[in-house]
Amino acid sequence: MMKVVVTSPSFSKNKLLQDEIYKYFPDAKLNLEGKRFTKQELIDFIQDAEALIVGLEPIDLELLDACKNIRIVSKYGVGLNNIDEVICIKRDIKIGWSGGINKLSVAEMTLGYMLMLSRNLYVTSNDLKRGIWNKSGGFQLSGKIIGIIGVGHIGKEVVRLLKPFGCKILVHDIINQNKYYQDNNLFEATKEEIYKMSDIITIHTPLDKNTLDMVSMKEMKQMKTTTYLLNTARGGLVNEKDLKMALKNSIIAGAAMDAYIEEPPCDKELLNLPNLICTPHIGGNAKEAVEAMGMSAIKHLRNFYST
Repeated sequence: MMKVVVTSPSFSKNKLLQDEIYKYFPDAKLNLEGKRFTKQELIDFIQDAEALIVGLEPIDLELLDACKNIRIVSKYGVGLNNIDEVICIKRDIKIGWSGGINKLSVAEMTLGYMLMLSRNLYVTSNDLKRGIWNKSGGFQLSGKIIGIIGVGHIGKEVVRLLKPFGCKILVHDIINQNKYYQDNNLFEATKEEIYKMSDIITIHTPLDKNTLDMVSMKEMKQMKTTTYLLNTARGGLVNEKDLKMALKNSIIAGAAMDAYIEEPPCDKELLNLPNLICTPHIGGNAKEAVEAMGMSAIKHLRNFYST
């Protein structure tokens, strides 16, 4: 019997996904304690497993050297930046992955961020809880200029959700998508144009050596002081130290973050800023998305062992 290990806490605690994986892999080992592993703890937990279902846990050279029986890594989620694809290919380790499964979940939260920030819902709600009657109602999202950096599965879903608001949408991607832009009345722009012109900027790119610290103080100083910056993609796309300074010094109006360079984040000063909405990487964790991602990860294992 093949040895299957699930490292992801959110997969492991989901009853529907538990029932599904035990149906096909009755001896599967799940992370039922919800452990956030250190590297050595992760290695010890995996040990001699052949098949993994992983979320954000790093599958790198050190781990693959220690866990030599791994034949397939199935991704619970959509980003692959935590998996060393080059090493997996060299060692003939299959990567099970499907893109776009949680796109609606992330896009809905992105839209929620936009509404909360533009209408000042977050700040005034927190003020009222402290006894402050703040009547500042912000501005309407409708008709504003939205900049989208990264027009993949999630970026396109954000475009779809924004259509009733009649926004002018500026887009930037490394892939030529002219027909899609034309069909959806989008305006292709450089990143610099997006920084300078947008009322709200939302990032939906992978994290790699080219996108690490893509938005730092230099970029934030190009933005209007009324601009809001959103990152529901990956920690490290926005330089967190620079973001903290930009928010404290009113270089930009506010921000929303769902992903961090270190998770959980430990910079309490950043997290407690009144003009920052911070959530614990839950963009893709709507109930429907969790179940779809989990079912996809199980399907990749089933397909691997049926061939």
